[in-house]
Formats: sequence, C-alpha cells, structure tokens
Amino acid sequence: MRWTLIVLLVVAVFAIPDASPCLAHGKRSADISRGPDVLDTGDADISHTGSDTSETASPSAISDISAADTSDIAAAGGSSDVGLAILDLQTGQVVSQQGDKPFYSASLSKLILAVDALRQQPSDEDKDLIRRALSASDDNAMDVLWTRFDGMGAIGRVAAEAGLTGTHAPDDPSQWGEVVITANDMVRLYDHILASPERDEVVAMLSSATATAADGFDQAFGLLGVTGAYAKQGWMYYLPSDVYLHSAGVVDDRYAVAVLTTSPTGNWTTARESINAVTTAALAKLRATTGPTRP
Repeated sequence: MRWTLIVLLVVAVFAIPDASPCLAHGKRSADISRGPDVLDTGDADISHTGSDTSETASPSAISDISAADTSDIAAAGGSSDVGLAILDLQTGQVVSQQGDKPFYSASLSKLILAVDALRQQPSDEDKDLIRRALSASDDNAMDVLWTRFDGMGAIGRVAAEAGLTGTHAPDDPSQWGEVVITANDMVRLYDHILASPERDEVVAMLSSATATAADGFDQAFGLLGVTGAYAKQGWMYYLPSDVYLHSAGVVDDRYAVAVLTTSPTGNWTTARESINAVTTAALAKLRATTGPTRP
C-alpha cells in the first residue's frame, strides 16, 4: 500500500502541468468541519474590530453587491468549490458566498502563525523565517516556525483573539497545511492584524511577496495579480485529485478579500484559471483597478 501511494503521488506531481505543491498527501479528504479549537468565540457574524471610521468613511462598494452578485462571482469558478468573503475595513460591511465553508488552509496557515510568533519577541533569525514564510511562502521556514512557536497552540490562540469561529488546528500535528479555515475567518484575520501592533511588519512582509515562491511556484494568481493589493497565497495538491488554490489579502487599503478554491480536476492550469476568474469578478464589483492575472 505504501509503495502504491508513493507511485500515485509521483505520477500526480509530474503528470499535472505546473504542479509544485506546498504539501501533497496520500490520503483522501476527511471531514474538516468540526468547528473551532476554542469554545465561546462568539457567533458567526463578522464583527469589525479595527478602528471605527464608519461615520466618516466614503460610501462602500459592498453596499451595491447583492446575494445574487456573490453567487455569480462564485459561479465564475466553474467546477471549483469556492469560498468568498469581502470585508470593508472602514465600515465593517461584509458580503460572502459559502463564507463559513471549511477549507484546508495550505499556506494561509503561515499568516495565522506569523501573527502569534511576532508577539513572542522573536529573534532576528526568527523574523527572517517569518518573512520568508510570508513573502516567498517558504515551507522549510514554516516547518521550523511551526515547531519553534507551538503551531498547534498558535492557531487556537489567534482564533480566540480574532474571533475566528471556523478556524482550528489540524488533526495531524505534523500537517500545518491542514489547518482548517473559512473565507469569513480570513477577512476577520486581516481586520484583526490591521488593528494590531504587528500591522506594519506583517504588511511589509506580505507586500514583498516574490513573483516565484521558494518551491518554484508562480505566485501571480488571484489577488497578487492586482494593482495595490498585498496577499498571502496558498496552494496544495491533495490526493486523489483536489487542487487547492487560495488568495487572501487587502485591496486598495480598504477591502479585505478572501478567495478559497478547491478544484476537483487535478489540473493546476484549470485551477489557476478558476481562481483568477472568481477574483476578477469580485474586483469588478468593487470597481478596483486590476492588473493582468496570469493563468
């Protein structure tokens, strides 16, 4: 059985165009909807935790986005399963489609851990690891940080502080890519970060994202194809055929956007086209200025 799984993994990686997953797993998807690690984190509504500027904020584009619009935006992803959330950081208004649907995080868990690690007076060496994990999505850096900064506990601590009601640590402590997240929680997380002492460091690290990740993966998809956006990207191939591609960040210093996708096709090109289509549709509704997105 072990050799069968190894052979399948090798075939999957080399038979699929552009395959360079952060993590690859020799098991089928499990039930990931067991709920948050920390009890009593409040209801499922997104609460605005940043500075209260709602009385002076300019009108929000979110006001013009209907439930039918969010459904159409998600439908742009074709066969991909899509979780979408958009939060106006000035007014606290939010729209979502499958916003509470659980997804495996892939590398978005690096952003959650970074928030906790930066609060623990990290050394210069540790800060360099955090920078590498956020900007180049460096898995080796994350492996060290996950152990050094109690990754399993960090997920629960940040979830409690930020009110992340659908986020929890992985069942397997060795698999940080299996942290469970939701689109609603990812925009909550950005709202939390931007009101925290760690704001400037996190934004600077995300803003220095490299075009090519440490593992050679092209990061120019989703929000990183947008002018004026900074984001954390995630990608993962999960046997037998699920391709995870996520993009969560901030557009025009006003809107936190999370686009989480799982493509059942087993094809990276199709998955990239899907998340780019959803992101483009969402930004069109926000009337954001977009740059080229590459499939």
